[in-house]
Amino acid sequence: MPKAVETTKLRNNLASAIAEVNKKKDFLVVTKNGEPVAGLINLDLLEDIEAANSKNFLKSIQEAREQIRKGEFYTHEEVFGDL
Repeated sequence: MPKAVETTKLRNNLASAIAEVNKKKDFLVVTKNGEPVAGLINLDLLEDIEAANSKNFLKSIQEAREQIRKGEFYTHEEVFGDL
């Protein structure tokens, strides 16, 4: 379950909340009167979510899975040899 913080507590401790979200690469659910109303999210996590929702990104994953299915890939040894 994601960690939740009430709006009043968030307002009074915003710097600490941001530091916690950044340290844990996570997010907080912001609540008002016990109901979720917003989120405070780490920027790296937000960028990952945006990338995962990108049509181009999703298409590249589908293409990569198809290449793997067809055996069109290089092994670790073929790429890096005996490093």
